[in-house]
Formats: sequence, structure tokens, C-alpha cells
Amino acid sequence: VQLQASGGGLVQPGGSLTLSCAASVNIFSFNYMGWYRQAPGNKREFVATIARSGATNYATSAKGRFTISKDSAKNTMYLKINSLKPEDAAVYYCNAADGVGSNYWGQGTQVTVSS
Repeated sequence: VQLQASGGGLVQPGGSLTLSCAASVNIFSFNYMGWYRQAPGNKREFVATIARSGATNYATSAKGRFTISKDSAKNTMYLKINSLKPEDAAVYYCNAADGVGSNYWGQGTQVTVSS
């Protein structure tokens, strides 16, 4: 299983960005998929998850500005971030967990927020 994260870049404060995570397998095989982020000097932190059912869960810091979604036909998960703030700058990692205890990580995509 491979997860390929993309879509990061340099964005001005207040701007928007959509991250993508393409899986090498049918994403229906995953119980959950999610996004995590890690800023320099900080631990990796939870951002959002989406279940096989489509149910979503967000970190408190992500509620209201972040939207997680998926397209099963494209085997791809997305994270749209609106009203970007400097504190959103981090490497964003995608994650997937299947039903037999395996956990997979993508390589990360850098989000930089600066004017």
C-alpha cells in the first residue's frame, strides 16, 4: 500500500489550499483515512479523519476551516483548508488504517503560510 500526498505549497494568510492523498489500492479497504501535521519542533498532531462510512472527525483547531473528503472512484482523500493562518504551516501527512491492524503513512506535503 502506498499513499502519495500532494498539493502543498506557499500560500498567503487568508488563502485556501486543497491537499490530496492518492492511494495505490481501493480506499474502501480502509476503516479510516486521515490527515496529520507536524510543524518544526512540534510533535505530529491529528487534524481530521474520515471513516469508510464517510463520517468525519476534526481536531478542535481544524473545526470550521478544514474539510476532509474522499473520492472512492479516484482512490483519493482530500483536505481543503480555508482562511489559512501562519500557525497552519507544517508538513501534512496522510494516513490510512485497514481492518486488520495495519497503518500506512504518506510521505508528507509541505504547507507554508507567508505573505
